[in-house]
Amino acid sequence: MQHLIETLVRDALTAAVDSGELTLSEMPEVTVERPRDVSHGDWATNVAMRAAKAAGMPPRKVAEIVSARMSGHPDVAAVEIAGPGFINIRLSNAALQRVVVDARAKGLDFGRSDVGAGRRVQVEFVSANPVGPMHVGHGRWAALGDSLARLLGHVGYSVEREFYINDQGVQMDIFAESVAARYLELAGRDVVFPEEGYRGAYITDIAREILAEEGERWADTSATERESHFKEKAYAQVLAHLKNVLSGMGVTFDVWFSERTLHAPGANGAPSAIERSMTRLREAGYIYEEEGATWFRSTDFGDDKDRVLKKADGSYTYFAADVAYHWNKLDERGFDLVIDIWGADHHGYVKRMEAGVAALGHPGQLHLIIGQLVNLFSNGEVVRMSKRTGEMVTFEDLLDEVGPDAARYFFLRRSTDQALDFDIALAKEQSSDNPVFYVQYAHARICSILRKAASSPDAEDVAALVSGLIPANADLSILTAEAELALFRKLAEFSEIVELAAAGYAPNKLTRYAEELAATFHQFYTVCKVVDPDAPELTVARLAVVDATRTVLEVVLGLLGVSAPQRM
Repeated sequence: MQHLIETLVRDALTAAVDSGELTLSEMPEVTVERPRDVSHGDWATNVAMRAAKAAGMPPRKVAEIVSARMSGHPDVAAVEIAGPGFINIRLSNAALQRVVVDARAKGLDFGRSDVGAGRRVQVEFVSANPVGPMHVGHGRWAALGDSLARLLGHVGYSVEREFYINDQGVQMDIFAESVAARYLELAGRDVVFPEEGYRGAYITDIAREILAEEGERWADTSATERESHFKEKAYAQVLAHLKNVLSGMGVTFDVWFSERTLHAPGANGAPSAIERSMTRLREAGYIYEEEGATWFRSTDFGDDKDRVLKKADGSYTYFAADVAYHWNKLDERGFDLVIDIWGADHHGYVKRMEAGVAALGHPGQLHLIIGQLVNLFSNGEVVRMSKRTGEMVTFEDLLDEVGPDAARYFFLRRSTDQALDFDIALAKEQSSDNPVFYVQYAHARICSILRKAASSPDAEDVAALVSGLIPANADLSILTAEAELALFRKLAEFSEIVELAAAGYAPNKLTRYAEELAATFHQFYTVCKVVDPDAPELTVARLAVVDATRTVLEVVLGLLGVSAPQRM
């Protein structure tokens, strides 16, 4: 609808120029927006003020000329001039009603567009170290990344989801030492637990599994051999567990990328990815040597200091691996845009990463999302420890407690730049106070209405009932009640909300819209009798609106990764 109105305004302006009413050397940009006050109409534009100086006329005079050209269009009920020259446009009932036909015809494709034009986008998210369970913040990134990928796909991007496995470095060695120490304890050996070791109960669980499967054979081997074996064994177990937990929330990845591959030599002894990316930087003039170390001139790109890529002892920094990783994404795999979702503790890392990507020749092709923390509450009380283990509440614990739908929805309700207060008790509550329950209930209620109208109370697939129940050419012109028009307007907002959410990488806009749509539907259902045996044409028309609302609720919940239940 937004694009339609912009076209109407642009055509009116062009017609006025062609007729000689206006003289413009070039056309001003035409934009429309929804007025904050709905009494001012459905759309407003300031194009008259943009064109006034070039036209040599007062803005209100330009507005009068453009408005006259728009009046009489079948999609326009009224055009009004406000203030210094704003043009307020009120849509006709027919234009509003058309969204019902469109939603029902397109089904789950409603709101799709080609804004992305097939550009290849990679969304990398979660990327938890494979040395233990995920914390609740990882759950927030999982929900955000997956929903963002769904959203970008809906507006025409070709999207790939990726999990970067941090399986190289000191943390993996400490992990192996920790498991080995617990294994030796379980085998009855005296052992000093590593000072920096991982002390969670899960380390003992992993060691116990290894002991049960392989016995005490590793107790008498060298520490190097034992830890080397345990590193791979435990790493595989944790990685499988991460995949299983994420799958439980409906999150899957197209690629699981191992950091180790960046350090490994290429085919036939070719340089590693890190070495190849450093060669690129060196050729571009952004590498220098100092005090035995290799440095990147990140200050050339606005960073506060240059960064070490290779230490004096010959080892590579984490930053070197990250530069190579993004070089692999953008150069070797050819993504047009890379989106990384990082935790708040990575905030200071942003500038150097943007500098690295720009130096590789890809300025503007990396978008970093820094998410804030998740605070858990229940009935107003802060929750920090799991009742089951007495340790930190993990992402898995939260999923077990509230379920995947509530977890995803609550994670997505706030902008990522805001800390999230997650109310566990509210997420489990089956009432209108629980936002996910409120939205899902609207969908289930609609399904109940359709089953009742079709006299099919036991039907499991409501969508299958619709074609025989509601004709595609239902007469919607008889729907003029304010509650009906309000629902039309809310349905018509969906496509623009999808584009705005995608452009701003902000799925939280979808949760707000879902709740507003559910509220608008509930109000409609309260004042408009849907199934009326004495008014068959009105019944069919209102069932069409109900069905369109069902479709849009299913689409928006699907983009959030939340189920749309047919019964509750």
